[in-house]
Amino acid sequence: MTSPSKEPVAASSREFVKQSSLYQEFLAEREEILKHKWLESERLGYDIGFERALLDWIRKHREGWRAARRQTLTPPGQGSSGSPFSGTGGKQS
Repeated sequence: MTSPSKEPVAASSREFVKQSSLYQEFLAEREEILKHKWLESERLGYDIGFERALLDWIRKHREGWRAARRQTLTPPGQGSSGSPFSGTGGKQS
């Protein structure tokens, strides 16, 4: 059982996570994978399952999707934000 004094802290932590850019990126990517799952399942005539859809989407579409998303989310005149989604794999040029 949790004490009432800890409830507001937990709620504010959940809100912080929900508003974080990393979590928003995860949700957007998940949505794309679910769309891919639906399209491929319809094309093949049976449910391919989330894992197969995930692996297929990563192999075929992730890089292009991330590049397009970066281009859409980056304000004009600014370069890469150095985010984990910048496609550099954390390596410095």
